[in-house]
Amino acid sequence: MSTAVSAPTTAVALANPWSVVPSLGNLDAYITAVNRMPMLTHEEEQRFARELRDTGSLESAGKLVLSHLRLVVSTSRQYLGYGLPHADLIQEGNVGLMKAVKRFDPDQGVRLVSYALHWIKAEIHEYILKNWRLVKVATTKAQRKLFFNLRSMKQGFKSKDAEQEITFRDNLSDAQIDVVARELNVKADEVREMEMRLSGGDVLLDPSPSDDGEQAFGPIAYLADANHEPTAMIESAQRDALATEGIANALKGLDERSRRIVTERWLNVRDDGSGGMTLHDLAGEYGVSAERIRQIEVAAMKKMKAALAEYA
Repeated sequence: MSTAVSAPTTAVALANPWSVVPSLGNLDAYITAVNRMPMLTHEEEQRFARELRDTGSLESAGKLVLSHLRLVVSTSRQYLGYGLPHADLIQEGNVGLMKAVKRFDPDQGVRLVSYALHWIKAEIHEYILKNWRLVKVATTKAQRKLFFNLRSMKQGFKSKDAEQEITFRDNLSDAQIDVVARELNVKADEVREMEMRLSGGDVLLDPSPSDDGEQAFGPIAYLADANHEPTAMIESAQRDALATEGIANALKGLDERSRRIVTERWLNVRDDGSGGMTLHDLAGEYGVSAERIRQIEVAAMKKMKAALAEYA
């Protein structure tokens, strides 16, 4: 795209730089307008930078920023492979450019374009790390270095120790991991960890229903802790109370024989884990038929059920 600017356009832009920037809403128009912005000479850059430093002139700051917007557009194109909107990358880069202009010292002997490039990339990097996935994949300096270099290295790079270009497979071998670690001056374990992070993806905890209306299975189904759900906790406390105090009170309302029959049949457990005494065992002890023991048991159970209902 040509960046030539006519003399009238240059004069208007220098008098009012904002007049060249189109209204928001059209990225292509914005990029076209940015590339039409006049470039500053070294003398103009020095003069505007000193005016900003000494007097805080917003007009000078605007001219410095606007003349370098094309640098942001050019730099942002390098990060389109992360699947984030180009307009957002440009916007974050513009923030970095403004920070660079604010901190730029014209007496350091470097051009603003070289100084600003670091700040532009830093803001874009931070935006990508925060928005590429729900879970942040890089926090340490080594992880950031790997995040922004590992994928491009896997597509092919020339090693310092070899003249030929090296192309990696999708899954790195131990030898290839050692090469990457040596090239980037990081640990091999850090390369393995970042490779695992980049190969994974975000998983919805609670997926939306499918087209046929069926609820999709997601991690929320086995990650949810139902034991601490308020209703479940209340119900559990009620069951515990019925199993202890409730049964104890219900047994007190029975006569001695009925209480022993229920206790031996349902509450006492033998050493081998089996149930208590059988109907025939109790019938022989009391000198009655097994059917009579069963009738006493049924009547006792009904009485206990009524007592437990009142307790609850």
